[in-house]
Amino acid sequence: MQDSVWTAATVADLGAALAEAVDGGLFPGGVLTVGRAGGDRVTVGHGLVAPECGDARPGPHTRYDLASLTKVLATWPLVGAAVRTGLLDLDAPLRAALPELPPPGGDLTVRQLLTHTSGLLPKTGLARYEHSGRPLIEHLCAEPLVSPPGSRHRYIDRGFILLGLLLPAVLGRPLHLLAEDLWRELGLTRTAYGPLPRDPQLAPTEQRLRDAPRTWGAPHDPSAALLGGVAGHAGVFSCADDLAAYAEHLLTGASPLADWFAESRRPRAAVEPGLHRGLAWLVTEDGGAAYHHGFTGTSLFLAPATGRYVVLCTNAVYHGWDRARLADLRTLALRTLTG
Repeated sequence: MQDSVWTAATVADLGAALAEAVDGGLFPGGVLTVGRAGGDRVTVGHGLVAPECGDARPGPHTRYDLASLTKVLATWPLVGAAVRTGLLDLDAPLRAALPELPPPGGDLTVRQLLTHTSGLLPKTGLARYEHSGRPLIEHLCAEPLVSPPGSRHRYIDRGFILLGLLLPAVLGRPLHLLAEDLWRELGLTRTAYGPLPRDPQLAPTEQRLRDAPRTWGAPHDPSAALLGGVAGHAGVFSCADDLAAYAEHLLTGASPLADWFAESRRPRAAVEPGLHRGLAWLVTEDGGAAYHHGFTGTSLFLAPATGRYVVLCTNAVYHGWDRARLADLRTLALRTLTG
């Protein structure tokens, strides 16, 4: 199908599904961008940013809490840069970079953390280590494993929290500054770690306690919030326009990220029939798509063979989290991209 025809048809189909979800009261609003690297890019928005934002409508520059898209927008590319320059080895134990790291976590590899095959504890629970006087990365590495490293896929945040703590030690600068330099180099001008000031074009998320202020400009993820808003697994805010630009960098062969993306979308660990985990990314068995979701209601879908992509930004946790709110829309986006 011709790209312009595909883009128009996809925007119509996914836009209708997004509008139906918004009109049904599942969440206040959202933004959808469909495009092809080097070709057309179309963005549509539906609903409101949120009732707190007055009559502000979501658009290409509306910022959303990306939640776990942080993993592929900040941590994953920074790991790739460290690997490319020889500062990290995917298959060396973490203690090769930081000798003080205790076992068993210090014996894990970056590859195992990226593929969610580390065997680390699935529960994040960082509050127990407050005011201990010991670096958090050492606490996390000292925890027992729940399965032998490399034996099974289990999606957890803990491995990327570890990577977010490791990168500053290896690269010599705080994580948020490393990420800012990367994003500015790529032209992503509205991508940043929080906390951010409240703004009508910044989507609030959940009201966790009755009569308490809604989470707005601070990360929805409690572990990222405990870490001051800057973490390897969550904490980044961005907009559909920046995510589309990022997708085009990954899908364009001339980009310095393209080789790392090509390596990262090779299947490494089975997730379910027809789906594998690469390095951070979920990849379909036929290689037709690589994608990642964020808990708050964000998604980034990429089709390497065609250069097509779909960006979805919503605050689907506005009324509390229910996976069913986005399940059909995400399934349709993946099917449209690979069909």
